[in-house]
Amino acid sequence: MALVTRCGYSFHDLSRVELDGGVPKTPRFNMPFELGLAVAISRGLRHQWFVFESVQHRIKKSLSDLDGTDPHIHEGKPSGVLRALSNALSRETSRPTLDELGTIYSDLRKSAKEVKDAMGSGSIFEAIAFRELVIVARRLAKIRLGGLRT
Repeated sequence: MALVTRCGYSFHDLSRVELDGGVPKTPRFNMPFELGLAVAISRGLRHQWFVFESVQHRIKKSLSDLDGTDPHIHEGKPSGVLRALSNALSRETSRPTLDELGTIYSDLRKSAKEVKDAMGSGSIFEAIAFRELVIVARRLAKIRLGGLRT
């Protein structure tokens, strides 16, 4: 809750709520739970939340309480995620194009292995590797988009 309250935005991708391979087969509900926290927090604070899904209309079945909320559909593809994020965060100024975002994504994917190896991490989602990846992403965005657009 503390993390969500410190942020102006939160992004919740419900497309990955699926059964795991272990016994007993169990869905992970972390993302819907976090979305619920964000919805509650947004009632009292300046917090904007966005819902993402890979399949059109599935949210009506999986989380009908959000009926009336239009999720951003990404079709499970990186280009779809970039498009959906661009739609969610559309603004009048400093709008990178989808091509620019795609180039940054491609550069970042190439850098992720280098970061993981340099940090001695088993995963880019370990704290130190992820933090370094954020720094690399900012640098790439600044290079690709220029100082005024990042």
